[in-house]
Amino acid sequence: MRNADTLAIAVRKCDNSIYVEKWPWFSLTDRIPWVKKPFLRGFPVLVETLVNGIKALNFSAVQAADEPEAEGDGGLKTWHLVLTLVMSVGLALGLFVVVPHLFSLGMEALGLGSDMDGISFHIWDGIFKLAIFLGYIVAISFVPDIRRVFQYHGAEHKVIWAHEKGGEMTPRSAKAFSRLHPRCGTTFLLFVLSLSIVLHTVLVPLILQIYDPGGSIWRHVYILSVKLLLMVPISCVAYELIKFAGARPGNPFCRVLSGPGLVLQNLTTHEPDETQLEVALAALEAALGTSAEDAVEVEAFRNEDAECLAQGANVAGSA
Repeated sequence: MRNADTLAIAVRKCDNSIYVEKWPWFSLTDRIPWVKKPFLRGFPVLVETLVNGIKALNFSAVQAADEPEAEGDGGLKTWHLVLTLVMSVGLALGLFVVVPHLFSLGMEALGLGSDMDGISFHIWDGIFKLAIFLGYIVAISFVPDIRRVFQYHGAEHKVIWAHEKGGEMTPRSAKAFSRLHPRCGTTFLLFVLSLSIVLHTVLVPLILQIYDPGGSIWRHVYILSVKLLLMVPISCVAYELIKFAGARPGNPFCRVLSGPGLVLQNLTTHEPDETQLEVALAALEAALGTSAEDAVEVEAFRNEDAECLAQGANVAGSA
């Protein structure tokens, strides 16, 4: 859980206690103040979220392995972090930018679409992009550990709703709230995806009119490079949209904006149990606290059915 410049992480350990640590939030915008401005901050915030998320996952794995001596990011070296970040971003761009482009090229070869100068190429590109995105989420939801992550994602949203609505901060009370939240990162990803489809359809033909390198291979390399570069301004615009919509949940226009993301959260969040809600509450309370110790141990409220995961820890909290 993040609160301003503080990141709190709660992990259910194998003895069924909950281990909590508080870290400073790794921030690019604090290091480079001018990128805090609207329509510039979206991409830096996305990078911050990836960095903090990778560190938190590594920490949870260390705690699951019962290595309490590991502090902070659990011994994660800078080059480990950079390599993981580069590989993650590279895989995402390859899967959601390059592969749909190649599929659209295949539709052109079959006579079912136009070249990149036409709209139908980019319509196919958008269809394949959405299909891959949704198919990926559905596929990973069948992995038991990922399913538990989605349950913790739901627990996170429920306890945040309980806090924002002034509800009682207990697992049983938080359980009554919705597992869907308009400021979720899932909504942000869908905004990025949707904006990329619209802007690629409009901008790519115009860009080719401004400069066309000629030659089939070089044209596609050129446009793929442009699409990758466009992810920076697209993520910046998407971030402003989600902030605008999230701050005005009662506005009809904002409800329309948030609607598709809330629908998608039915896939990325699952109903948590009370033990998972307890972990989420521990993370939230630590993030909101002002004088908590760096690390504390809290006892679980029930432990007869506790389960230790061999491949990772149960973590509550995401950006």
